[in-house]
Amino acid sequence: MADHPIKPLALTLGEPAGIGPDITIAAWLRRRELNLPAFYLLGDEAFVARRAKLIGKALGAEIRIVPVSPGEAVAAFAGALPVVATGERATAEPGKPDATSAPAALASIRQAVTDVREGRAGAVVTNPIAKSVLYRAGFRHPGHTEFLAELAAEGGRVPQPVMMLWSPRLAVVPVTIHVSLREALGQLTSELIVSTVRIVAAELKSRFGIARPRIAISGLNPHAGEDGSLGHEEQTVIAPALKVLRNDGIEARGPLPADTMFHEAARNLYDCAVCMYHDQALIPIKTVAFDDAVNVTLGLPFIRTSPDHGTAFDIAGTAKANPASLIAALQLASRMAAATS
Repeated sequence: MADHPIKPLALTLGEPAGIGPDITIAAWLRRRELNLPAFYLLGDEAFVARRAKLIGKALGAEIRIVPVSPGEAVAAFAGALPVVATGERATAEPGKPDATSAPAALASIRQAVTDVREGRAGAVVTNPIAKSVLYRAGFRHPGHTEFLAELAAEGGRVPQPVMMLWSPRLAVVPVTIHVSLREALGQLTSELIVSTVRIVAAELKSRFGIARPRIAISGLNPHAGEDGSLGHEEQTVIAPALKVLRNDGIEARGPLPADTMFHEAARNLYDCAVCMYHDQALIPIKTVAFDDAVNVTLGLPFIRTSPDHGTAFDIAGTAKANPASLIAALQLASRMAAATS
């Protein structure tokens, strides 16, 4: 088998006024210690240099920034943080988004997707965005996940994106995502559960190397409905979906009471927990893996990971931001890329 050339990871700028640039710099400073995969940051070189000077002063470290093309990033990575220009300036000060924030963040995402789809990068890794800043600029998507799905559209068909939160101790997927609880109940159908779990099972095989994924399916109601006395969705919505999935040959267990499926012994029985709504999935993983959980978007024709936290405007520019989740996102993206190469 011929050797494949190493492709760098395309890392987006995120919200310029947030901690994305800070944790990028902090991660690059630990590249040798952690043997990090090569990556390049998509953004405004002058902006990145200003933030690097600020962070370097706080850490007592010298940080070299070098403009590159994606093809030059791997060679440059050892000696400097590679930055690939997007053509959008960023002028925001730490903690203070400005008029350049949204265009800079969105251009970075678009270019990262283009670079991966055209073979210049191995995966997309996204820094945190500030949705409120984007909304004020006319952004119409609920979040990163839905925007990435639109960018992945082919022939007018938009793929179904599935949000997974992954850590070495737990992986979870919410069937309904960034909607109110009332709207989540309206969106939840057997068909949506089936399509979500099919994507999860397929990508656990193809991108995580799990030959026969074990998937735990939560109930919706307390105690998984208590045989209908606390709600009927387990019987009318979730059980029919489980029947279809098992007929597909997918090892799916449930519906399980959500209050008993996340302790350590229970977690050893499955590879991923699929839950019915956002907080049902995210509260457990943010409890057991707050610093190193990774947001992974399944169902796209490319790999995308992201740190599982926000922009933290209050500590931007202070060098206090913890890069652990970004480091985990870079490592997982590299692992997934290697599994599919």
